[in-house]
Amino acid sequence: MFSFDSTGTQPNKAYIVAEMSGNHGGSLERALEIVEAAKLAGADAIKLQTYTPDTITFKSYKQDFLIPSKSPWSSHANLWELYQQAHTPWDWHGDIFAKAASLKLDYFSSPFDESAVEFLMEFDVSAMKIASPEITHIPLLKKVAKTGLPVIVSTGLANQGDIDLAVSAVRSEGKSELALLQCASAYPAPLSECNLNTLRDMASRYKTVVGFSDHTLGSTAAMTAVACGAQIIEKHIDLDDSATETVDGFFSANANEFKQYVESIREVELCLGTVDYEISETSKIGLNGRRSLYVVKDLRPGDVLSVDNVRCIRPTYGMHPMYFENLLGKKVVTSLQAGDRLTMDVVQWK
Repeated sequence: MFSFDSTGTQPNKAYIVAEMSGNHGGSLERALEIVEAAKLAGADAIKLQTYTPDTITFKSYKQDFLIPSKSPWSSHANLWELYQQAHTPWDWHGDIFAKAASLKLDYFSSPFDESAVEFLMEFDVSAMKIASPEITHIPLLKKVAKTGLPVIVSTGLANQGDIDLAVSAVRSEGKSELALLQCASAYPAPLSECNLNTLRDMASRYKTVVGFSDHTLGSTAAMTAVACGAQIIEKHIDLDDSATETVDGFFSANANEFKQYVESIREVELCLGTVDYEISETSKIGLNGRRSLYVVKDLRPGDVLSVDNVRCIRPTYGMHPMYFENLLGKKVVTSLQAGDRLTMDVVQWK
């Protein structure tokens, strides 16, 4: 089971979660292929969503339950029909989780009601995730917190007051580790609405690990999030089979894109490195490009150093430039040729 403080990966590496969602397309075989693709892409975990149409909504064709025409899922008549197609059958969970375990891939899910929490506890899941729409579902948050598992909460449909309430609810039920994910719940989400500077404030305000649930296209937002302190990155994954249309495929990264996505994040982490004011090993080869003090005219013992015969030039083997002003007016104690380094022992200091 992973910990937010020690994921089993290298220090300062984001924990990358591949979200399957409804991209299995109603096929268990496809779901297992997605698990394999997540592992090959370099993800740390595979995540499911655990609900049925009847645990998440009600089968009704009244106006309230119809999907708005502007929704990317408007081809479905109502919420129940959408979730009927998108949900992951509960009897698949065991096979999917077993596949992940065999690949040494962490696995967990987003429960959407209390019965889903109880069901997921039958498996050795590494965490529980609260999806953005469920952040105000306080009974669910408390139920999840009571499991003692790490709790990850997406904030895409929450304002600050909602987040305050959710954090309070989780912390009121024990000592579960808590992570908050910045999120824009649009599909796909525009970069302009990511507001990733919120991550630093969120980490400070709530004293939690923070991350990013990424619904954007491409990897720019995720790389920026990591640079802003995100320790968890979540992204929907699909297969490279563009001929198979799935409910979330239009904003998901395919297997090849997800691999590139992970590689881009890892490159950002390499760039971030650690707080270090020392000269890097590969930079040291350029040290001779720094300036130092050299004689540029022939000198005899007793000659006076001046701006006419001393220059601060490359390379770096002479005296440090900080001595330049103190040298002026001093005499040399030995003969020097133009191009000789100035050193402490050739100067008469008193």
